[in-house]
Amino acid sequence: MSASKRNAGSPPHGGMSEAGSSIKRLRSTSPASGMKYVVVCGGTASGLGKGITASSIAVLLKGCGWQVNMIKIDPYLNVDAGTMSPFEHGETFVLDDGGETDLDLGNYERFLNISLGRDNNITTGKVYQQVIQRERAGEYLGKTVQVVPHITTAIGDWIEDVASRPVKSGTNPDDEGHEADVCVIELGGTVGDIESMPFIEALRQLQYKIGTDNMFVVMVCLVPLISEEQKTKPTQHSVKELRSAGFSPDLLCCRCEVELLPDVRKKIGMFAQLKPEQIISVHNVSEIYKVPLLLKAQNVAEIVANSLKMYLPKGMPDIRDWEQLCRKLDNLEKKVNIALIGKYNMGTDSYLSVTKALQHAAVSVNRKLEITWVNATSLEDGADKDQREEAMALMTAADGLLVPG
Repeated sequence: MSASKRNAGSPPHGGMSEAGSSIKRLRSTSPASGMKYVVVCGGTASGLGKGITASSIAVLLKGCGWQVNMIKIDPYLNVDAGTMSPFEHGETFVLDDGGETDLDLGNYERFLNISLGRDNNITTGKVYQQVIQRERAGEYLGKTVQVVPHITTAIGDWIEDVASRPVKSGTNPDDEGHEADVCVIELGGTVGDIESMPFIEALRQLQYKIGTDNMFVVMVCLVPLISEEQKTKPTQHSVKELRSAGFSPDLLCCRCEVELLPDVRKKIGMFAQLKPEQIISVHNVSEIYKVPLLLKAQNVAEIVANSLKMYLPKGMPDIRDWEQLCRKLDNLEKKVNIALIGKYNMGTDSYLSVTKALQHAAVSVNRKLEITWVNATSLEDGADKDQREEAMALMTAADGLLVPG
């Protein structure tokens, strides 16, 4: 399915949408070295929450008064997500310029209240299509076109071009945008995958070009709980895999069920050659909107700013809107039940923007959302009688019905 836009899906009370109006932009106090980059990659397995981690880091950077742009890299060969099955890849998020993109761009827009374009989503298909078109046009002057340097150079040029474009507001259609101070790049997939290798190499080359003071690398990795013990081996192997590609992490965001123990932090830090404070516990929380608070409590903004040599004023990051939102979420008692009648109900990502819009609408009227999933095929004329009656009963019991278009 194609997702609707952020106006219905922005966090209640704007999340950080109004932060820019209350915090003076600090570009004049930023170093004159140009664009800063924060790269978020993942190890061990997919689905660890790289998108939420990248969005949350961007929220903290925006809370410091900096303008933030975002790019999502998807290593698949598809040109875009428009033809991909919702069962396999979740919703297709449609941007203002008509770009059909990965659902993570929806998270970026909701978290930051910005409007992105189709070029903010880079895929292997797009890059190869561009390079092949250039080769057919003779732009390479008869040279042998190779992954290195031609594909990697095209990726690097694409990143630098998009990062330098003005970032537009998500709710003001007349906004011409502001130049970004920082660009957060999420590399999809898992480090070590064959399809990710050209992108990692391109990012390594970009880091070499602009200097390590201008790129900060975050790795999201897994610390599973097995027999009541937090295991560090998957994280160790992930870091080793990243280093073998010529890239070293500056920060590890460790996904775990419960908060990382101090001894576990030290152990991971020793193997990753990082200080314990650079090992961040990203343990399970009740709402994704609490992740920025989790990162703030562990001084992530300060660590990023120090590494990138960016001036961080006292008292920053200011994310009081997010803190207020999370307190409200914790105190919701009254419930509202909405029956969502859809075709792609296996998992919830197929209707992610719809469910987020419902949640934000519910919070705005002080209600806790409950969604009852109803399979649309159960209501068709040829459906099993018992399934049809069960579906009708679920809809009758709900406070409201929603059929995604």
